[in-house]
Amino acid sequence: MRMSKTISKVAVVVLALTGLLGSCKSEYDALLSSNDVDQKYAAAFDFFNHGKYNKASRLFESLAVQTSGTSKDDTVQFYWGMSNYRYKDYYTAETNFAKFLTSFPRSPFADEAAFLRIDCLYRSTMRSELDQKPTYAALNVISQYIIDNPRSTHRSTCDRMMKELNDRLDKKAYDNAKLYYKQEDYRASRVAFRNILKDDADNIYREDILYYIAMSSYNFAHLSIESKQRERYLTFVDDYYNFIGEIPESPYRKELDVLYKRAQKALGRYSGTDEDLDAKAKDFEKERKKLLKQSETEE
Repeated sequence: MRMSKTISKVAVVVLALTGLLGSCKSEYDALLSSNDVDQKYAAAFDFFNHGKYNKASRLFESLAVQTSGTSKDDTVQFYWGMSNYRYKDYYTAETNFAKFLTSFPRSPFADEAAFLRIDCLYRSTMRSELDQKPTYAALNVISQYIIDNPRSTHRSTCDRMMKELNDRLDKKAYDNAKLYYKQEDYRASRVAFRNILKDDADNIYREDILYYIAMSSYNFAHLSIESKQRERYLTFVDDYYNFIGEIPESPYRKELDVLYKRAQKALGRYSGTDEDLDAKAKDFEKERKKLLKQSETEE
């Protein structure tokens, strides 16, 4: 008997809670489908101001149809985007802001919407090893924004974004070319590294790229059949002079100097001895290990 009463009490409590939750849900749903624009407008901002951005977004989306062509139109559209932005749904928010800018280019919210659209695109970009289409899309929009708004208060942030995204593209190109070198496809790696500098002479990895161009041409020559070596060592010599002419104090210089002397020997132009070359190679190896250890310590 007692067990039966206990079960009945539990059932009453469960039913009461279910009814309460159902009531709360139906109240929001009723508001969502309501035609009372003023009530829905006030509720949407109340949800937004209390950080309930998903609920606010749904209300603003519903209001967008009801307030179209009225004085509230641009405000509703802007805060629909803002709600999605705050909810961290950057894909939807970017779509909102892009549509807003097309519909209300002279709205008081236009400048902020343009910047927030940029921020959405920026946040949607991916690491350098992944697809960079979103990065190119973001850079195009940021560049246009800077042209259209040269005195914007967001200028420094846009400049920072552009630098970071361009650096990411530089790394992507550098890493792709370096894959050929790691695979010991030295002809392809030299072409790939040279193409980077053709497309972007100011690549942030320029010193490393010039180094790998020279290393690729040396290794390609060294591994070639004898009848092809002379021509290919001469290519390395050109790459070597390009490197030291631009970056004479580079940490890579000692290694390339040794390879240059080996190439000169292969070309019949070196007057030193094998022992001299071996000594220089050993000196370089010591220096390389020292630099590597120093780099690891700094990290």
